[in-house]
Amino acid sequence: MTNPYSDRPLLSKLDGFRIEVDAEAERGDIVLERAPMNVISMDQRDQLRAAFEALDADDAVRVIVLRAEGEHFSSGGYIHGFLDASPEHVSQLADNVAAPWRCAKPVIAANKGYTFGVGFEISLACDFRIAAKSTFYALPEQKLGQIPGSGGSARLQALIGLARTKDVVMRSRRISGQQAFDWGIAVELVEDDKLEEATARLVNELRSFSPMAQRTAKKLLNDSENATVATGIELEGHCYSRLRQSEDFAEGVKAFHEKRKPTFVGR
Repeated sequence: MTNPYSDRPLLSKLDGFRIEVDAEAERGDIVLERAPMNVISMDQRDQLRAAFEALDADDAVRVIVLRAEGEHFSSGGYIHGFLDASPEHVSQLADNVAAPWRCAKPVIAANKGYTFGVGFEISLACDFRIAAKSTFYALPEQKLGQIPGSGGSARLQALIGLARTKDVVMRSRRISGQQAFDWGIAVELVEDDKLEEATARLVNELRSFSPMAQRTAKKLLNDSENATVATGIELEGHCYSRLRQSEDFAEGVKAFHEKRKPTFVGR
């Protein structure tokens, strides 16, 4: 598989993953490929950030997918890497893992098997998580005398609340795919052999909407995550007003009245 961004210094030689771009499907994939556990190295975190940024800037890509080869999504980070890394590098870990959250485009995490540590944290930074039934999520850092360091506890608390997050983080407890779906961590739970099918289906669904409306919705929801209801409503109103002037909104209204599928152009 050819690396589409091999001309970029940080992405010239990928560490533990590959990048695939399917222009026809308007899909860009980041595929973890250090099987069987897909352990994520310290340098790989920098590269993953750069890969998300490259796909986000690629006009051929509408939706980004993070997935993995083998039985497990990722058992987490390379433990000795923390001891070898400089304090400056360690301080950047959360920023690197937040790359999917910063992307203007929708990002899907397709999880299976062990999805632990940074594997769970980077999945939490994605917009959608599809869990195979084999999935187990965990933030096991307490077993190492540490805490999650890349946004895991904060993002998880926003999803499932304080009490459940304490139960998961302070006990290093594993969450099954079924429980993750029941708690709202995963948006879909599927058989393992249906994971790619479910991912492709969600990609195609997201592609059918206006790119501008998708970007606006993601930014609005991210920006208003910690806002008061009143502030969130005000932000929503500003975004709604701007989109009313877009070509895509005019096309959407016209297509609705003409009883046909809209053709969105992202303007």
